[in-house]
Amino acid sequence: MPLLNYTTSIQATKTVAEIQSILAKHGAKSILIDYDGEGHIEALAFQAATPYGDLSIRLPVDPDAVLKILQRQGVPRNYQNRPQAIRVAWRIVKNWVDAQMAILETDMVKIEQIFLPYIVSESGKTVYESFLENRLQLREGQ
Repeated sequence: MPLLNYTTSIQATKTVAEIQSILAKHGAKSILIDYDGEGHIEALAFQAATPYGDLSIRLPVDPDAVLKILQRQGVPRNYQNRPQAIRVAWRIVKNWVDAQMAILETDMVKIEQIFLPYIVSESGKTVYESFLENRLQLREGQ
């Protein structure tokens, strides 16, 4: 089965605007877009109010990883290019954010639980990046 959204023609800028709208409806206080050197959106950062104070959260995409999957899955060649991979990557993130916000609305989870790996620490690194850098290992049963 091909990758979700692999045929999308929706530009990343439109998808990111949709994500911004979803986040704003769910309490995002501010939203920032990070661009790469070629003018492509590489991450969306936002602040969310939590019982622990405002948290900065950064949602990145990796279009190169998406492109590799598109190529490996053998989707039609007209979908095997970096601009398509950028569009697909952002659509996947939008679908994920949409689903996470639906779960949030049920009160089954808190916003900090959903975005924990993407929370940016004072060092400027995400929790996940710090986890990798420090080679944090959780002991069995913890």
